Amino acid sequence: MITSKYPWQSSVWQRLVQSRERRHHALLLKGRNGTGKLDFAVAFAQSLLCRSPDQEGMACGQCVSCSWFLQEGHPDYRLLTPEQDVPAENGETAASSKKPIRKSSQISVTQVRELAGFLELSSHQTNGMRVIVIHPADALNQIAANALLKLLEEPPADVVFILVTSHPQRLLPTIISRCQQVEMPAPEFDEALGWLQQQGVENASQWLAYHGGSPMAARQDASQTGPQLDQLFHSLAQAKKLDPFISATQFAAYGMEQAMTALQKWLYDLLAVRLTGVVRYHNQHVAALQALSKSVDLSALLVFQRQVDEARRAANHPLNNELQLEHLLLQYTRLFS
Repeated sequence: MITSKYPWQSSVWQRLVQSRERRHHALLLKGRNGTGKLDFAVAFAQSLLCRSPDQEGMACGQCVSCSWFLQEGHPDYRLLTPEQDVPAENGETAASSKKPIRKSSQISVTQVRELAGFLELSSHQTNGMRVIVIHPADALNQIAANALLKLLEEPPADVVFILVTSHPQRLLPTIISRCQQVEMPAPEFDEALGWLQQQGVENASQWLAYHGGSPMAARQDASQTGPQLDQLFHSLAQAKKLDPFISATQFAAYGMEQAMTALQKWLYDLLAVRLTGVVRYHNQHVAALQALSKSVDLSALLVFQRQVDEARRAANHPLNNELQLEHLLLQYTRLFS
C-alpha cells in the first residue's frame, strides 16, 4: 500500500494538509489519466486515519491504524472500484466458485448501498474518522450515482469521501456540486521522465511518449505488456503484408480496449507523418511510419480512422472481439498500395 505522494503532487498535498481542520466532507480529485491520482487518494486517506502523521501530514507507517491500512484491513476505510467481484446469479463469488466470475466495468448500486451499513458503525478510533475512496467515480452507474448523491447530501459526521476521476464530465452535476474539486497536476515531460528512470524503467522516453506523458501508465506498460505491445506495432508495420487472422489473435490477447487504443494511436501517427512529418506516440517507429505514409491512401485512412473510433467506443460490449479485429485488420491492409 503506497504511503507517499509523487513529486508533482507536493503542492496539492500541502494545500489539503493545511486545510485539514476545515476540510470538506467530499473531495473530487480530477485530472489526466495515468498521473497517480488514486495513489494520492489512498495516501491521503491513510494520513487522515493515521494516529501520528508527520510534519508534512504523511502517515507515520508505524501506528495501529497504519498497520491495519498496510494489511488492507482498516475497519474505518473503504475503497470502491469496479474490479470487485460481480456475483453470479447463484450468489457465488470468485472465492467460492470454480467457474470464472466476470469483472464489472461499473460500480454498482449494491456496492454504494453497502456503505450505508458501514457509515452506521462507530469508528474504531478515538478521532472517529472514516474515509471512503471511490475510483473511478465515473464508473458509477446511474442508480449507484443517485444512491451516492443521497449520502453526500446528508453526510455523517467525521466521514470523508474521496472521489477520483479522469472524466468529471461523466459525473452527475449534483455530485460535483457537493464536492470540493481538486485539480490534480500532471508532471512536465522531463519531470516524469526523470521519475521513470529513477524507477528503473527501460526505454522510459519511448513509453512516456506513447502514453502522452502519463508516467503511471508508462511504467505499467513497460513492465507488464511491453513485448506484447511491440509485437502489435511490428505487425502493423507490415502494412498490406499483415496477416489479419494471425494478428487478430495477438490483438485480442492484449485486450480489446487496449488494442483499439493502440490502433488509434498508430493511425494518428501515420496520418501525422503523412501531413506534418512528426510523430506523437511512436518515437521508436518513425522510420516504419515514414515508409508506410508513402503508400497509404489518405482518404481511405481518414474513413478507417472513424471506423476504429467507433469500434473503440464499443470495445467493452459483449461482441466477438476476434472476429471484429479480423475485419478491422483486413481493412487496414487495404489502405496501402
